Amino acid sequence: MPDRISFHDQISKNKWKSFFLILIIIIVFIVFGAVIGLALGPDYFTIIMILATIISIFYVWFGYYNSDKIALASVNAKPASTSEYPQYHHTVEGLCLASGMPKPKLYIMQDENINAFASGRDPQHAVICVTTGALKKLDKQELEGVLGHELSHIANFDIRFITLTAVLVGMIAIISQFFLRSLFWGSFSGGKDRDNKAQIIFILIGILLAVLAPIVVSLVQLAISRKREYAADASSVKFIRSPTGLIRALKKIDRERPTEQEKRTISKAVAPLFISDPFKRKVEGLFQTHPPIQKRIEILERM
Repeated sequence: MPDRISFHDQISKNKWKSFFLILIIIIVFIVFGAVIGLALGPDYFTIIMILATIISIFYVWFGYYNSDKIALASVNAKPASTSEYPQYHHTVEGLCLASGMPKPKLYIMQDENINAFASGRDPQHAVICVTTGALKKLDKQELEGVLGHELSHIANFDIRFITLTAVLVGMIAIISQFFLRSLFWGSFSGGKDRDNKAQIIFILIGILLAVLAPIVVSLVQLAISRKREYAADASSVKFIRSPTGLIRALKKIDRERPTEQEKRTISKAVAPLFISDPFKRKVEGLFQTHPPIQKRIEILERM
């Protein structure tokens, strides 16, 4: 029989892995910026970095303060009234009381499959949204496990952490575009510079990084997303003191297949927010937005 896993150890391990992955993004950003500086010279490097930073900050500032509204609007979610969904409200209130968290605003989205997501920049400005299928198909303990998972994302400030990741990923993508377009603008054309073999080598390295860096950091971003799911599973066990409900809920989710409604109404941009991939994509490994459900269940069964 495999050794039992402490949920405290699982949370700590996944947090460290997530910070290590985001460190990789920062290193890629610094290396890429240094190569651009050597390739184009300090003047052009400064211009590119300033423009990229301004655009990225504005983009992330807007997304950060409106992330919950954007996510809810994208799935056409509606506020969940206490009179119509009393169990939903009572379960969240009980979990918040036990954990000392403020109660987030609760929403419903019309979908027959079991799913849920949390959004918001911090516990004071958070929302939870569940599908109508989740409320119909999950019993009290299973719903508690799912909602505990979503509250864990809020308590662990996952949205803020993921937003920081998005800042760095977005800045690298924008800088890559500026650099590649500068080739066509002829930013570094000139007799002496063009004849400089060292600069030409750095330009070629810069082109290679401009193509590969956005791909690499996007893969790292997906890896961070998967690690945060493991951490939220473990935190849910910490809240509820039992993995049973979440295990049973995940098993039910694993048996479902995406409906045509899900494919039409859910944007792939918000898919990583959900407790499971709403598209049930079969792509394995590095390109997954979520870790395999069976692996999540195996870990939970050892807690």
